[in-house]
Amino acid sequence: MTGALLPPFLPASIGGAIEFIFEPQSSNVTGGKKVGGFETVIELTLNQLEVTLFALALATAIALPIGLYLGHRGIGEVFAVGLGNVGRAVPELALIALMAAVVGVGLLNLTIALTILGIPPILTNAFVGIRQVDRAPVDAAQGMGMTEAEILLKVEMPLAVPTLMAGIRSAAIAIVATATIGPIAGVLTLGDFIINNNVYGANGLLAGGILVALLALSLEAALAGIQRLLTSRGLQLSAT
Repeated sequence: MTGALLPPFLPASIGGAIEFIFEPQSSNVTGGKKVGGFETVIELTLNQLEVTLFALALATAIALPIGLYLGHRGIGEVFAVGLGNVGRAVPELALIALMAAVVGVGLLNLTIALTILGIPPILTNAFVGIRQVDRAPVDAAQGMGMTEAEILLKVEMPLAVPTLMAGIRSAAIAIVATATIGPIAGVLTLGDFIINNNVYGANGLLAGGILVALLALSLEAALAGIQRLLTSRGLQLSAT
């Protein structure tokens, strides 16, 4: 029932979580003060999306050019692939704690940590994608007198789009999922519902999980659409 108190020890339900998303609820921890509701959900969702897109853009701007250059030159394989393996082993919470110790809590701390998390898959996939490009069109481009930059931008990159975007999509999911623990770094995201479940109750915790999953799926779908737009018709047909 809308307006009922939200004791954290009661089991959650899908119906209760959905009600929490759309209607503010009274919490016994806050003395009956309303928590949750659509306005709060939108605010926290936008916060999480903002820091996710900012970190993803920064990670892409750093890692993509490096990966493309190394892949085009055929150097640095140990670095590019090794960094990807190391990146998967880094515990996100420890990384954010380290950033908090170095630069303090806040948006900058969280953004730096998420950017570091997003760099490895983008760099590794950029390197691998360029190295896996069929050499026949590259050789043909060289025979036509195209410069190295033209070969990279007009031949190799278009052919490597699926692999390049796979790295960006992987980074995006890792970043948006990790941004859930933003409240630990002093940035309110949807993770507030999960981390502070003593305030929001079990339904709030479940609502937070549902919202994070929906946000991740929406971001993945958007990036998949961008990948389809960037992928040449010939590659789309060969993949079917």
